[in-house]
Amino acid sequence: MKCALITGGSRGIGSAICQKIAQEGNYHILINYQGNQEAAEATLAKVKELGATGEIIKFNVADADEVKNALTTWQEANPDAVVEVIVNNAGITRDGLFMWMSQEDWNSVINTSLNGFFNVTNFFIQKLLRNKYGRIVNMVSVSGVKGTAGQTNYSAAKGAVVAATKALAQEVAKRNITVNAVAPGFIRTDMTGELDEKELVKLIPANRFGEAEEVADLVAFLASRKAGYITGEVININGGIYS
Repeated sequence: MKCALITGGSRGIGSAICQKIAQEGNYHILINYQGNQEAAEATLAKVKELGATGEIIKFNVADADEVKNALTTWQEANPDAVVEVIVNNAGITRDGLFMWMSQEDWNSVINTSLNGFFNVTNFFIQKLLRNKYGRIVNMVSVSGVKGTAGQTNYSAAKGAVVAATKALAQEVAKRNITVNAVAPGFIRTDMTGELDEKELVKLIPANRFGEAEEVADLVAFLASRKAGYITGEVININGGIYS
């Protein structure tokens, strides 16, 4: 059984990625979520509607022990399963000016995006190397590439994942494992629901927010066998706001 694991896969871009990979790849979809079981089950139902198989797997990517326990338990229950695709999508924002930022708001954002990448990817990396095949896609952000005021913590976390992507890509390329990052701009999801879309659209050359499905198309391509010669890349998908 070949599997694709998508962290933070229950909603928004994560859910769209689960559905797109279900549609295009011959993968059993592992939908990771932390809190919203209802959304995870709704995504699983959509994956099954598309003719794929899948399951939900609950853990907080920021908690190293929880990740290890959940994934070890899953692997032991599915000894023949091989995870070929990892999409590190889980992330949170705790926006605010740096001068007023609490240690907790700094740590929680760094732990989820950066340590989450380590905890999940590190669990599987030796298995991918042994199998001599893998696709790792890290969801970053325009904030991690250009930096965004009011998001010093999020920019730092995503910027660190950008650098980790480039380094890990060089380590594992000989084994037919690619590591790429996708940096969305303003995408219409729950996470951007509070933003003033009318005002922000003025900054975007494409004159609109992106759709989660558009990001999912790019991720599904990078997760496919077609993308074997693309690695260590950070691909911006932001309507021209920054490239």
